[in-house]
Amino acid sequence: MANAASGMAVHDDCKLKFMELKAKRTHRFIIYKIEEAQKQVIVEKLGEPSQGYEDFAACLPANESRYAVYDFEFITEGNVPKSRIFFIAWSPDTGRVRSKMIYASSKDRFKRELDGIQIELQATDPTEIGLDVFKSRAN
Repeated sequence: MANAASGMAVHDDCKLKFMELKAKRTHRFIIYKIEEAQKQVIVEKLGEPSQGYEDFAACLPANESRYAVYDFEFITEGNVPKSRIFFIAWSPDTGRVRSKMIYASSKDRFKRELDGIQIELQATDPTEIGLDVFKSRAN
């Protein structure tokens, strides 16, 4: 099913891997890529549960847009372990204009396919998705 605005379809694997992250905690993060030739969003990389924030940040390309989901675990002030599922729209300033436009026009529909997103971040450089940003938004 293609998105009317941008003509992008969402590969079934995108939703399946997200459900695994949400329900089974089998992934720490998922990096999604728009495959322009096939006009669809696909899973580019899965992060193992043992991987952390640094591994996730290293998977975001410096000059290309991506969507990502990150399962952020933290301890509350009351010493209670919790987690929040973040959706990240990564669109670096140095990326191609056409690519950034495609990601921007497809984002809302793609995000709706992932039922269970709790917090959304949009970032154009690494400081906008620093670990401190996750911590402050999670509470």
